[in-house]
Amino acid sequence: MGFFRNLFGGASSGSSAGRRAASERVQRRSTGFHEFIRGILRPDGQTVLDLGPTSPANLQFITGLGHRAYNEDILVAANDPALMISGEDPGSKTIDVEAFLRDNLKYEPNTFDAVLLWDACDYLPEPLVKPVIEHIYKVTKPKGLLLGFFHTKDAGSDAPYCRYHIAAADTLELQAAQQFRLQRVFNNRHIENLFHDYTSLKFFLGRDNIREVLIIR
Repeated sequence: MGFFRNLFGGASSGSSAGRRAASERVQRRSTGFHEFIRGILRPDGQTVLDLGPTSPANLQFITGLGHRAYNEDILVAANDPALMISGEDPGSKTIDVEAFLRDNLKYEPNTFDAVLLWDACDYLPEPLVKPVIEHIYKVTKPKGLLLGFFHTKDAGSDAPYCRYHIAAADTLELQAAQQFRLQRVFNNRHIENLFHDYTSLKFFLGRDNIREVLIIR
């Protein structure tokens, strides 16, 4: 994702140039997203969960396919200061996982046919990564689809957080948003272990140091 450093890195966020840059979008083709869309092109209405920031383009695209769209920005919820509790070590802090799951992703089992995970796993606080993926497993129907994006090690620790907007069945628009920092980089084995309860994973090496993964529940 080096092009974002050129596009958004030259001006401070407080300048007018920085604000203009932050509103710009860059298009990228996505094989993983194209396969995801092919998988949900069914005549019976599907129920799709988008776990990124609210995007009118995403809602319009999904409902335009005849599906029902739900949205939760789990990164905003996960970074709520109210979730912080005392850790095991004196003076340390950690996330109250039970409180997070009590207030978020509150759906009945087998609710969703498909989930757009985007790159949330790379930015979630560590204590939430495994519990969130396990919870998504419960609320996704058998054979349901998930799409996840994962940074490669070449992305660098300063890889910017981006919002994903659906532009077409094979095209996404990325918009830089600087409120979250990359927490980790998964390799293929880490990803396989994270989704070990799921039926299968298919990897696509996307552009800009992003690994795209289509996951079947």
